[in-house]
This record gives sequence, C-alpha cells and structure tokens, in this order.
Amino acid sequence: MAEEIAKPTSLGDWLLYLEQLHPQTIDMGLVRVRQVKEAVDLTPVFPLIVVGGTNGKGSTCAMLEAILSCAGYRVGCYTSPHLLKYNERVRIEQKAVADEALCCAFEVIESARLRCNTSLTYFEFGTLAAMYLFVQSSVDIAILEVGLGGRLDAVNVFDADCAILTNIDLDHMDYLGATREEIGIEKIGIFRKNKIAICGESDLPEVVCKQINTIGAKFFRIGDDFSYEASNIQWNYKGPVGSYSSLPYPALRGVYQLKNASLCLTALDVLKDKLPVTANDVRRGLLEISLPGRFQLLPGKPTTILDVAHNPAAAQVLADNLGALGFHQYTYGVIGMLKDKDITSVVLALKQCVDSWLVASTHTDRGASADEIIQALKKIGITNKDKIRVFPDAKAAYAFARKHAAENDRICVFGSFYTVSAVLAVLQKN
Repeated sequence: MAEEIAKPTSLGDWLLYLEQLHPQTIDMGLVRVRQVKEAVDLTPVFPLIVVGGTNGKGSTCAMLEAILSCAGYRVGCYTSPHLLKYNERVRIEQKAVADEALCCAFEVIESARLRCNTSLTYFEFGTLAAMYLFVQSSVDIAILEVGLGGRLDAVNVFDADCAILTNIDLDHMDYLGATREEIGIEKIGIFRKNKIAICGESDLPEVVCKQINTIGAKFFRIGDDFSYEASNIQWNYKGPVGSYSSLPYPALRGVYQLKNASLCLTALDVLKDKLPVTANDVRRGLLEISLPGRFQLLPGKPTTILDVAHNPAAAQVLADNLGALGFHQYTYGVIGMLKDKDITSVVLALKQCVDSWLVASTHTDRGASADEIIQALKKIGITNKDKIRVFPDAKAAYAFARKHAAENDRICVFGSFYTVSAVLAVLQKN
C-alpha cells in the first residue's frame, strides 16, 4: 500500500495521488474495492445498468443516457477513459461533474480506504467515487461502463438490474485470456441470477452459453429475442415486448451503431415497468446523442475523422466506415497506439484505406514507440519509406497532415484514446 502523503486539495492533485496509490495500474479483483464500498455503505436504491463488451460500450452508454434523459430521468453515467478532462467520466443530467464535487467524493473514498487499511487502483477509486456522487445526487438511474473484462472489474462490485454485453472479441488478452471462450467467460461475469442480461454477440462460444445457463440470468440475445432491420434512411426494431418502426439513424455515424441502439432499446423494453419511455423519447435521444472520438467527422476540408479504434475488430469497423465515405484523393493516417495492443492486426485492417502512415510515439507507460508501429507495418508489407513518416507525438503528426493534405484528401486519426485526445486538445486550443 502506498504511504500516506499530504492530503490533495485540487482535482489535479487528487489524480496525481491516485496514480501513485497502488503499485499496479491494473489489478484484477474485487476484494479491496468491495471492502471500501462496504465501508462507505454504497448501496444504490436506483436501477443500475452495466455495459460490458470489447467494443461499442461507450456508444451504448451514450445512447441510453440520451434517451433516458429525453424521457425526463435524472441519469448518472460513468464511462472511461476520458479524452480531455477526467470530469468527462462522471456525468449527472448529461453534465460533467464539477471539480469540487469530485474532490469531495475522493475525500470520502480516501477516508474509507484508510479505515480499511488497503489500497485501490486509479480506476477502482474513481468507480467508487462516481457511485458515491450518484447516490448523493439521488439519480433516477445509473449507467456504468465496465473498464476491463467484467467478472473482476471494479464496476462489477455493484449488482446490475440489467447487464448489457455488446460483443466478444480479442483485446486485453494479457488479462482476460487468449481465446474468445476465455474472454467471453470473463465478460459475462456482469450477469446476475434472475436479472436481465442482454447480448449483442450472435456468435457466442458454446462454453459461454453453458455458463450463462448456469448463472440463471433472464437472457435476451440478438437474433433470437430481438432484432433490427435497416433501410437507406430509417430502421426498424423488434424487441421481446414491443417494437419501433421508422426510427431515425443515431447521430453517431456507422451502420454498426444500429446494433448498439438495438441493445439500448431492448434494455428499455424489458425495464419499461421501472423506466417507461415514449417513442418520441427514443427518436429524440437517437438524434441528440454526441460522443467524441467515435468516427467523429470534423467540420470543414479536408475531411478529418477521429476514431479511438485500438483493436482488430474496431479497426475493421473503421475501415468499413472509411470505405462508405466515398472517394478521397489521398488519405493520411495519423496513428499512435499502446504496446499491449495487437498493432499488426490493426494496421492490416486499415492497409487499403491509408496512403501515408504518419506514425507517432505515445508517451505513457503502456505507449508504443513509433518504431514498434513501423515494425508492424513492415510485417504486413508496407516497407516503402515514402509511405511512412515518423513523429515524436500525435500533435506533430497531425500538424504535418494538416499542412500537406489537399482539400479533397482526408485525415484519419486513430489507434488509441491518447492519440485522439492529443489532437482534440490541439483543436480545442485553436
């Protein structure tokens, strides 16, 4: 356990303190976080929706938040990581919580942690602080995004009334396992006996299906219990209880967002006795949703896309979306990644979409160097030096792209939250 140091006062001080509090950035397990939860007596009385999965968690949380807010509910939403400010992680009534409120919550959690004589990771501490703020604010509903996996993630210390699993794919394999079977078992750990469990993964491994049966959740699976169909301008949803027709496409770009939207509508469908919403609430929520960094198109020319895609499945979705954008003369790809990701598979998915690779180092403990990304490019046959340029960071790579891209070209910034946040910081400053 970290030695006790001077009590932080500002939010910046607190965040620096939390980074030093535990010897490991990620430490899977619920014993420590449960001790502190019980010491604070964090027992939410409002409905709780937990969202897990490899990709699409942030989009699914944002859609639920938007629709429920349009219905007039006081919604608490906890997501991670953030792009520009930590406050983005904790929202009440669609507004980021203020520094002062976060500091107060951190003080409460820290006092309980010291009484328990234990330590917490940065994410564990933040999770408990977010729930404390939701309880103190008497929200009507809380939405929690799983950080990593599910079974041993700090969010799972709370029992969900409804758990959503977006999909199962290969990511965080050092922690979750080397196969979809192993990863799937970890992710369905958020399901509870006799509670609602919704799954957007149509290709569930057999061992995962058996474990779901063992858990005894009220299970709803895409294709079997709910479905959607799309046309060029609208889409329809059919759920286990009700249905919607002629819905507008979500404001988030990409046809794949319809699957995430259908997960949201299924949750609201089966929770309608606790959280009734109208068709108008659904339509407004889909149109009003906003989520930076998920195939985000910036205004103006050249076309610029920001996408936090950082694993093979997300990279393939990004490639599909880039293909659907129409013709562009030339594409600059600004890439920065973490070294524990499958860099080779990510660049392979985007090989046909990028003409010039602007490779940036990511300066964090887990960050990949530009050279590590270049080695991955060489593995997939991209060896032409004219196609690869190296930069000290994402800001420098983006500046080069802006300087050299013509009006009919496009710039795609991707690979990690760190990469996208660096570019967003430049845009905000300008």
